[in-house]
Amino acid sequence: MKHTSRRAFLQGIGGTALALPWMESLGASGERRPPQRAAFFYVPIGVVRRSFFPGEGNQAVPKFGGNQQADFKNANLKVGTHALQLTPTMEPLARVKDKVTLITGLDRDFQPGTDVHAQCASCFLTSAAPYSVKRSPYPQARTLDHILAGTLGKGTPFRTLEFSSNSHQDNKESIQFDNISWFDTEHVAPSMRDPRQAYQRLFGTREVQAFRNITDLVLEDARSLKGALGYADQQKFNEYFESIRTIEVQADRLEKMKGELAEIKLAEPADAHLPRGEYIRLMGDLMVVALQTGLTNVASFMVGPERWDTPYLYESLFEKPRSHHQMSHNQGKFIEDLEKVDRFHMEQFAYLLEKMDAVEEADGTSLLDNTIFTYGSGLGDGATHQYSALPIIVAGSGGGRIRTGRHVNLSETTGPVARVNGKYVNPKQGQPLANLWLTQMQALGLRQKRFADSSGVLDSLLV
Repeated sequence: MKHTSRRAFLQGIGGTALALPWMESLGASGERRPPQRAAFFYVPIGVVRRSFFPGEGNQAVPKFGGNQQADFKNANLKVGTHALQLTPTMEPLARVKDKVTLITGLDRDFQPGTDVHAQCASCFLTSAAPYSVKRSPYPQARTLDHILAGTLGKGTPFRTLEFSSNSHQDNKESIQFDNISWFDTEHVAPSMRDPRQAYQRLFGTREVQAFRNITDLVLEDARSLKGALGYADQQKFNEYFESIRTIEVQADRLEKMKGELAEIKLAEPADAHLPRGEYIRLMGDLMVVALQTGLTNVASFMVGPERWDTPYLYESLFEKPRSHHQMSHNQGKFIEDLEKVDRFHMEQFAYLLEKMDAVEEADGTSLLDNTIFTYGSGLGDGATHQYSALPIIVAGSGGGRIRTGRHVNLSETTGPVARVNGKYVNPKQGQPLANLWLTQMQALGLRQKRFADSSGVLDSLLV
């Protein structure tokens, strides 16, 4: 065991396997430098700008519109780098403030002819220029995560892993509304939505009972290994197994709750009454374990679908299930509730960041330090459906390649959306979102000079 790789497995009965995190006691020569990872946390429907963006607290509440843009100009905020100010929505990031960067002034162009929600989700990690893709009505090509996987995913069991916390089966929308990861144009990379199925896929088994209590099945092998570990590694070992056990217990709890709800006559589908925060954190825990143990180095997490009217139970906010999309169309009436939902999503993101920052790597850095973890939405505002001034937060430094703890403002001008020959045209406020993706590519070792409609890299982000 002294020469065990960081990706070594503890093998149990029935084919059950657990990937081990890095442990100093196991030696593993040549693995001192942790791998770089990339992860994406997509939030639907945009955000309430006055609570998310610095300096916009006094802005008027925008009215619902098809694809327009209110004047969100903040004359006091100049282009450049600023100290990071945690607005009400971003306050949950306080504990990891030094490891996140807010980026404002990133835009995408809308291609008329398709729904604004479908396009903002399915093209978020593509960012192709309008009409540049001929095989689809959407400007959608191979997404960033799958391009990164060609380099970062070598040697991992899974090149990429896609997660989602949308378990509803009553969808009336196309797959474009509910997927951000694509192998190529119109070839979706299906996301894992059921915690039990995701658990089974990550910790492969051959029998039904084998994956129900994995930690029980490998304890005998684990005890013999534990005796070879130093004190610090024994603590890490115990914490790791406890985290896996917690995932098992939570998956069982939600599975049982879902079964009980299915037997009750409810106005909404049973899944609408599942506690939203628990569900998101459980899927997030699975993603973190996969990144921690080297099962994958690239992951995406779509928190919820775009324009989906089936409600969710935000258990810490409201007593009954609520529709995020329907509230967004009436900010004037529901703005305080929407602000709570935005902060709720940020709390889940912060939970994952803190969890990743607590995972120690071989060189003493954390899992978060070696990851570029991007929070974002394809809409700048849920009411106006604007594609400009998107809410983007980059966490982690990708192994020291990205500067953190700042606010980088790229905005230059503001103005209403123009309408030319019956088509909406977004103004160029700042820089293309693809510039961020190109910057991340270079930071993660890809020798790429252009991506989608990029015009250059964001030098202010690179070390």
